[in-house]
Amino acid sequence: MQIQWYPGHMAKAKRMMEDNIKLIDVVIELVDARVPLSSKNPDIDKLAQNKSRVILLNKHDMADPTYTNQWKKYFEDKGYFVSLVNSRSGQGVKQVKDIVNKACEEKIARDRRRGILNRPVRAMVVGIPNVGKSTFINSFVGKASAKTGNKPGVTKGKQWIRISKNIELLDTPGLLWPKFEDTKVGVKLAIIGSINDTILDTRELALELILFLNKYYKSLLVKRYDIVIEDEINDLKDAARLLEAIAIKRSCLLKGGEPDLERAANLFIDDFRSVKLGNITLEIPEQYE
Repeated sequence: MQIQWYPGHMAKAKRMMEDNIKLIDVVIELVDARVPLSSKNPDIDKLAQNKSRVILLNKHDMADPTYTNQWKKYFEDKGYFVSLVNSRSGQGVKQVKDIVNKACEEKIARDRRRGILNRPVRAMVVGIPNVGKSTFINSFVGKASAKTGNKPGVTKGKQWIRISKNIELLDTPGLLWPKFEDTKVGVKLAIIGSINDTILDTRELALELILFLNKYYKSLLVKRYDIVIEDEINDLKDAARLLEAIAIKRSCLLKGGEPDLERAANLFIDDFRSVKLGNITLEIPEQYE
C-alpha cells in the first residue's frame, strides 16, 4: 500500500522553519509514542544540526507502556533529552521546562560568561500533523494560545509564544516529508490519523492493522470482538476473512446480510484510535536496534 501526502503548505512551512532555525537554541520534537520512529521527521535532523534536541513521546497513554519505556531509552542512548507527555491531560508537561533548561545548560552558561543574564531560551516546537503539538503548547502555556483540532494541518502559520521570562516557543505547522522511503511508514502514519483520511483506502489500512495485531496483540482482537482466530493470518487475504468476522460480530451488514467491509474497516480503525482495542504500539523496539 503506497501512501504519500505532502500538500503545498508543508513545503512553505519547511522554508519558514529553515529561515528561523538560526534564532533557535533548542528544538522540541513531539513524536507519537505508538509509532516513535515513523512519526519522527527525518528532515528535522537535517534542519536542527548543531541545536540541542528534546524528544517528547506524546500520547504515551495510548501506547504499550513496556515498549514506550524501551523507546525512551533508545532515544536517550542517541543523545536526545527525552520525556513522556500526555498533552490532553497535561501529564508530564510541567517537567518539560526543566528538560529544556537542562538541554540548554551550555548555552545558558555561555551567556552568563558573556554577561548576558536574562536572554530567554528560544525553542522551536515541531511535529508531524495530528501528533498533539498545539494541544501540548496550550497545556504548556496554561491557556489556549495555539489553535487545536483533530484534523491534520490545523496550524498553518508561525506563532511565537512566551512561556515565561526564561523560555519562548516558536510554534510551527505540522510537517511531513516529501517521500516515505519505506511504504510501511505511510501506512502507520495513516493508521494513527496523521494523513488526511480523505485520500486513504480505509479497508486496506484495516487489513494491514489486522496483520500486525494478529502477530503482536492477538488477545486484544479476540477480547474486543469476541472472535475465534484458529487459522493462520499470513497475508491480506487472510486478514480480509478476519475483517468479515468483525463485520458480522458488529452487525456491519449490507442488504441481504453480506458483510459491509468498508463500514467494519472504519469501525476497526476508530476502535484503534480511541484505544478501545487497548494500549498498542505499532513499532517494536527490538526490530530497530
